[in-house]
Amino acid sequence: RKRKIRGVLFTHGHLDHIGATPYILPKLGDPPIYTMRLTAALIEKRLEEFNLKGRSRMHILDKDDVLTLGAFTVRMFRLNHNIPDCIGFSIKTPTTHVVYTTDWKFDHTPVDEKPAEFHKIAKLGGEGVDLLLSDSTNADEPGYTLSEKELGEKLEAIVKSVQGRIIFATFSSLVSRIQQAVNAAVKHDRKVVVTGRSMVDTVEIAHNLGYLNIPKKTVITAESSKRLPDSKVLILTTGSQGEEAAALARIARQEHKSISIKPGDTVVISASPIPGNERAVAAVMNDLTRQGAHVLYQKILDVHSSGHGRQEDLKLMISLTRPKYFMPIHGEHYLCVAHAELAMSIGMKKENIFVMDNGSVVEIKPTGARVMQDKIPTGQIFVDGLGVGDIGEVVLRDRQVMAKDGMVVIIMTVDRRTGKIVNSLDIISRGFVYMKGSEDLIREVKHEVRKVVETQNHKPHEPNWAYLRNQIRDQVGEFLFQRTERRPMILPVIIEV
Repeated sequence: RKRKIRGVLFTHGHLDHIGATPYILPKLGDPPIYTMRLTAALIEKRLEEFNLKGRSRMHILDKDDVLTLGAFTVRMFRLNHNIPDCIGFSIKTPTTHVVYTTDWKFDHTPVDEKPAEFHKIAKLGGEGVDLLLSDSTNADEPGYTLSEKELGEKLEAIVKSVQGRIIFATFSSLVSRIQQAVNAAVKHDRKVVVTGRSMVDTVEIAHNLGYLNIPKKTVITAESSKRLPDSKVLILTTGSQGEEAAALARIARQEHKSISIKPGDTVVISASPIPGNERAVAAVMNDLTRQGAHVLYQKILDVHSSGHGRQEDLKLMISLTRPKYFMPIHGEHYLCVAHAELAMSIGMKKENIFVMDNGSVVEIKPTGARVMQDKIPTGQIFVDGLGVGDIGEVVLRDRQVMAKDGMVVIIMTVDRRTGKIVNSLDIISRGFVYMKGSEDLIREVKHEVRKVVETQNHKPHEPNWAYLRNQIRDQVGEFLFQRTERRPMILPVIIEV
């Protein structure tokens, strides 16, 4: 089946779209890649980190190209996101016309001054679209998405008014946001320090390709910035999601090798927390404010513009393409449902809308469409060290148990002939109780273990060590729960003599 793959299409260079390429492409037989220039450079950098650069042939697309891959005819149309070179795809098969929008918004005044190609999208709608797949991330947000131009004006006002250093944190792949920060710094005579490995890489790649306009002598080192007044420095950094290893978190923990917080610093977090990251972001902000920094984030001042269309944008996309069938994608299930309701509100029939789960299959034919009974196996793939997908649910569950309640190791020496315990038991606790402060509990655990062994081995028979281990695990586990209301992992170790 690998031989049937004609190519892999990439819409834009954000890590949630290109980050898995080093893991996926080799499994697909290193098929050719088709994408725009900036996205191609970011993918190549990602592959280079895994010593895979050059294995897949890279084809650079122009937005007006028409691509033929086997029986598929592919055309591109430009969309706005918060990274340049974002495109959607029109894919024609012998029987069906599918439009895939990727992550997108409509922005009439984008940073790169290249708005979405409404004329192409409308033309596709005029040709007849059988299926539209559209981004649902902001399907519950009314109105239109804030333009990057408006955000740029807010950032400029901040840079103008702040007297001390400015530390500007955002995603390293938000090239448009980086350009806005640089523009504001240059306009108000600030030098720019770039820190964070992924931020440095992205700035270098985008600048070399002409996607970032940075005047000469604007970017300086962190050491050089120490010789300038604080009012002349802006620091670009990663870590807007509270990532432990990111530069902003290391600065907040006072672990960064060349940048430390000082009273009077202003930290701008130009990103909204991804669900699940709120605690990590709050912890970083706590560390920053304890050291005297002033932190600006979305709830205080709207310093982030989403890269995803809101309800009015989504309705406009549906109206332009006029699809026969519609599938909301890119969002939690409730957001896909909200997107489906939006489609119905502008006239689409409920039976022509498919809200699907990962792995579900819909079949589109000239005679109609239906959801198939068969599903494609899907799920999260855990990358652990050099292992990819080799850590299953059992191992993950064990790790969760140990992280939550700890573990207790019971080591005993048992006489094979008599079935009795020889010498004393050894109990090791890790993450459950402190041994020196829990002598009474440890003594009772030893007593319970002896009871189990004596009960199981009171009659002469061939010892069943697996059964004995299970009995110790179950009964000691229940005893510890009754005493502590915690369920540590119990690991009995039986040594035969």
